[in-house]
Order: sequence, then C-alpha cells, then structure tokens
Amino acid sequence: MRITIHGGRVVDPASGRDEIADVAIAGGRIVAIGAKAAELEAERRIDAQGLIVAPGLVDLAARLREPGQEHEGMLESELLAAAAGGVTSLVCLPDTDPVLDEPGLVEMLKFRARKLSRCRVFPLGALTRGLQGQALTEMVELTEAGCVGFSQVEVPIVDTQVLLRALQYAATHGLSVWLRPQDAWLGRGIAASGAVATRLGLSGVPVAAETIALHTLFELVRATGARVHLCRLSSAAGIALLRAAKAEGLPVTADASINSLHLSDEDIGYFDADLRLAPPLRQAPDRDALRAALADGTLDALVSDHNPVAVDMKVLPFGEAEPGASGIELLLALALRWGSELGLPLVRTLAPVSCAPVRVLGDALGSLSSSAGRLVEGGVADICLFDDQAQWQVTPATLCSQGKRTPFAHASSGTALRGRVVTTLVAGTIAFDRR
Repeated sequence: MRITIHGGRVVDPASGRDEIADVAIAGGRIVAIGAKAAELEAERRIDAQGLIVAPGLVDLAARLREPGQEHEGMLESELLAAAAGGVTSLVCLPDTDPVLDEPGLVEMLKFRARKLSRCRVFPLGALTRGLQGQALTEMVELTEAGCVGFSQVEVPIVDTQVLLRALQYAATHGLSVWLRPQDAWLGRGIAASGAVATRLGLSGVPVAAETIALHTLFELVRATGARVHLCRLSSAAGIALLRAAKAEGLPVTADASINSLHLSDEDIGYFDADLRLAPPLRQAPDRDALRAALADGTLDALVSDHNPVAVDMKVLPFGEAEPGASGIELLLALALRWGSELGLPLVRTLAPVSCAPVRVLGDALGSLSSSAGRLVEGGVADICLFDDQAQWQVTPATLCSQGKRTPFAHASSGTALRGRVVTTLVAGTIAFDRR
C-alpha cells in the first residue's frame, strides 16, 4: 500500500534529523522524506500534525511466553502489546517451554510471528541444551533457523569450562553470546543487599554477584575474542567495569531495563510483589549511575525486560512471587521520562530504543541491518507515530499485554506517563492504530 504521512515532526536519531516533513511509503519501504513525498499518489493519508514520526522501536529483551506458557502470555497478545508500544522489532528470550534449543522450535515461532504481522521477532537461542549449563546447543544450526544470538537468560553457567567453550565456539563462527552477569551462588537472594533488604528480612544479592561475573566474562572475552552482550546491568560498580572494558577495546555491549533506570529498592515499600524483579532493584546511586551511563553511551540500549506474569503468581508473599513485570508498552514513555529528566534532546533520547539496539544486533539482522531503527529513504518502513505530550494512566485495563502486573501500574489510580503511541507501521503496514 502507498501511504503518505503528513505534517509530522520527523525525528531520526541515527542521522540527527529533526524537522517537520512528510514521509512517503510504497512497497513496504520509505521512498521519500520531505518535499518529494508529495509526489507519491497515496492510497492512504495519515495526518501526523502534532505528532512525532520516529523509527519503530527496537527492544532487545522481551519474553513472549509462547510456546508452553500461554497462561501468562500468548503470541497474539504480546505482539499486539509490542505494536501498541511502538515496538516494531524485538528480541525474544529462549526460556520458553520447551526451551528454544532446536531449530524447529525457532522456525515455528518465527513463522507464527510473521503471520500475525504485528512486530518483527528475532529469537535468541539457548546457549546450552535445556538451559542446563552443560552441553552446548548446535549454535550454527540455530542461527540458520533464525536466532540472532545465544543466551542463558537467568541461568548462570556454573562450570567455567563450559562457558569458555561456548565463547570459543561463538567466536569461531562469528556469533554473539548474550549473558546476564550474575554469580551462580551469590545471586540466589531475593532483594538487593542493603538496608531495605535487611529491614524487610529478605535474603540479599550483593553487588559482587554482578561484578564477579563481569570479571570472569571479561577474562574469557580477552582469551577468546567472542562478542558478548551484557544483559540488564544493575549496579554502579558494574558500569565502572563495563566502561573500563570498552576503553580497553573488548567487543562487549550492554543494556539496562526500564525498571532499573527509574526505580530503586526503596520503592519495594511494604513487600510490593510487583517490585519482585530480576535483577533486583538496587540503591539510588546505582540507578543514577545507570541513567548517566545510558546518556553517555556506556550502556548501548534501554530494554523493556518485558516479562508477563500471571496475576496468581504475584498475589503471593514477596519472596514467593514470580520475578518479572510487563513493560513493552511502557518502553517509549519511560525512555521519554529519562530523557526529559536529564535534559536530553529528543534525537538523543530515542537513540537507545531505536538505532543503538540495531548496532548491538549488527549483521544478525541481515538485510535489515542498514535501515532498521532508522528513517532513511530506501529503508524499511518501520515507523512509530506518537504524541510526546499525551498523558495517560497506566492501569491493567490500559495494557494490551496479557500480563497486567508492572511497578508502573496500579488498579486504583495508576501512574501518569507522558508520551503515547498513536500509530505503528511495520514494513509499511499498519500494525496498530489508536485513532
């Protein structure tokens, strides 16, 4: 379909473009931006006056809960939630049931996602079979099936020899490994170590659980040359180690979640199970270090860490509640809040959720690597139109996701956020329209 988007403020973080302009789309691609867009004989005209026209968001961490956990989220609901949040590409984690450790499972997931036409799905494959931390998966075969990297999700590899072999294998074949740095023994607590955990009587996860794992990983990266993406860093000490590793030239990238960027352990209050998250929320100085690191580029991406959890798994004592929260529909608004609070221009604010995550994925995106997360003539027409001034209340009823639990939503009053998606296009097709 030929579509023109008229009168919007076109913001492209990759090029620095920020201007009022029209955008013309045909054949699933952007054919013109600016004056030439008027030459297209469009079948549909979208009025974008007063709206931001931005690249579709790219989320590097989202659980889709399918296959095997449909009671917490189905592909239909979670990809609708992605489109409603302006996310046009997402990386899904492999801890489904069964685990994504077989090419057939990956191919089935990608086929189902393509049929829904809501959002591009890029699966991470399991690094070890069944995520058991022992035998390596057939990473090359999984890559051919569509995996963009390999992860253990929340399951640390205890045997360092296995981790070394995994990185050697990945380096040999030019693959990337995605790991959340957490020591297998120190990371067994419930809340971040500190005054709040002590006062509430909760077992603590010290910062050393992250830093010890980072030291180990960096040594193995030095030995193997493997590309490693560090998932959801949570501490100021971890950021310092990451900054040093990048200065050294190690091939590492990293992200942080919207939860760690805006919340601290003080927000747990009186055992609020919606704040039971992984990684656990740390102290305010850690949160502030993450915010600064995202602004200066030490952190490469901001992720939703979308993890829909069934209601009955949250109405439990804090220590027994399932960790996780829905977040993909909040990614844009919470990125805008971060940028506003740090006084960043819009092109810089949107970079960690658009072009920067694409650089993390690199060649794994194939033909999309040159234009995903960007607004460029000839590039793919993955576009998000949003009102950066619109305020809305986050309540369970306002979320499309099957998972209704999030620290930013309360059934009674909700939490006001600014910035809401109006229309999302994927390959020039309207995947979501609020009007």
